[in-house]
Amino acid sequence: MASSTQKQVNNTTGENGDNGDHGELEGDHNQWKFRAPYKVHDNDPNFKTRYHASCHCGKVQYQLSREKPLDSKFCHCTTCQKLHGAPFQWAAIFHKDDINFTHGHHDLGWYESSEKTCVHKLPCKVSCAYCRTPIMDEGRNMILLFPTLINWKSPEERKNFDISCHMFYNRRIVDIPDGKPKWDGINGSSRLIEDSPPELMKKRKREIEEEEENKKNGDGS
Repeated sequence: MASSTQKQVNNTTGENGDNGDHGELEGDHNQWKFRAPYKVHDNDPNFKTRYHASCHCGKVQYQLSREKPLDSKFCHCTTCQKLHGAPFQWAAIFHKDDINFTHGHHDLGWYESSEKTCVHKLPCKVSCAYCRTPIMDEGRNMILLFPTLINWKSPEERKNFDISCHMFYNRRIVDIPDGKPKWDGINGSSRLIEDSPPELMKKRKREIEEEEENKKNGDGS
């Protein structure tokens, strides 16, 4: 079996060993192919496949080794609404080594939303370059995968991806009265708002009061 590096070299060269349509292999612009989350886990005994996932057209396929994401949440920010063409984004957080692309990791497109450029610059949006299915958001340390791409085999597998909270809920398009914590910004560092569990709202209120008191003491007032 060809090694990971050999496969990735073949994916960037033409039939005669030329550079095809993918440009030179050498250079920083191609180093992403040899780093997580894009490097291929060939015959890695430590990578135990638990889930299979794919884009709509099937050109991009990957495996996941972690049974449950580090966290899962709905994001209602306007950027997610526009880029997904949906009321919110469902994102599951994984380590970059938790994913293994089995097909099409060279068929990916990038979008860096702050500068609005199609380059692989972190953090960036990753999608299938053919059918445009959003694949993930790649951050500097983690990846945010979209669970709707996963081919679940049972309701129990689906339940592993239940969300823990909502973010930017004050910008929501639809109400979701599910009793989950609802933050008006990033979870853990903003305000809890309506329909959040009462005990969490009380706890967060105390935390904010303590933060304000610490700021006053730090200012010498």
